[in-house]
Amino acid sequence: MLTNLLNIFFPPVCNHCKNTLSDHESFLCISCRHLLPVTNFHFKNDSTVKNVLYGRANIQSGTALLRFSKHGIVQHLLHQLKYGNNQEVGIFLGSWLGEELKSIKDYSTIDVVIPVPLHPKKFKKRGYNQVAKFGEQIAVQLDANYNDKTLIKTSVNKASQASKKRIDRWYNNKELFDIVNVEHLENKHILLVDDVITTGNTIEACCLQLQKAKNIKISIACMAIA
Repeated sequence: MLTNLLNIFFPPVCNHCKNTLSDHESFLCISCRHLLPVTNFHFKNDSTVKNVLYGRANIQSGTALLRFSKHGIVQHLLHQLKYGNNQEVGIFLGSWLGEELKSIKDYSTIDVVIPVPLHPKKFKKRGYNQVAKFGEQIAVQLDANYNDKTLIKTSVNKASQASKKRIDRWYNNKELFDIVNVEHLENKHILLVDDVITTGNTIEACCLQLQKAKNIKISIACMAIA
């Protein structure tokens, strides 16, 4: 009754178009859900994500839930998540993708979900890692552990990164991350999660650290691919 009363004065709205949600809708209205450009990579055994990292990191499986485009609905949602403290976006996408992945054989053996980490200074400034809720929800769906303590970020990306050549960016990214208590990951199937995969440089740098653990397998799951 209290919820119904609150909805009268503060009706829930769509996180994209801001129209009032009906009783059977949550987070996004039906119209906006239909706008989401889903990839279905994991259902089609598509290797697009793995190909981004081909020859750079040994990946067991890889997927991205949505396709990212400038000024599109996915960019709008991820901007809310990253800069607007709307962590409901991560919960929504993580629950959705996790529900789908648990029916896929390649992801049924995941032992631990690890998010791409933020540097402590950036974490303190933002107050949260935008990938955390996404990873936590996937871990719940896959009945896996969630670990955000082992893979750490030790350096902050420099502003000039975008203007550097790919090989220079690779060397810089290689030094951005480190791993602690590596023995906790031995013999595990790890799912590394991030928001958007583009060049794959960040994922590659994380994989180089994770591969210090003995006898591991690494899979990738991202909210979107650009």
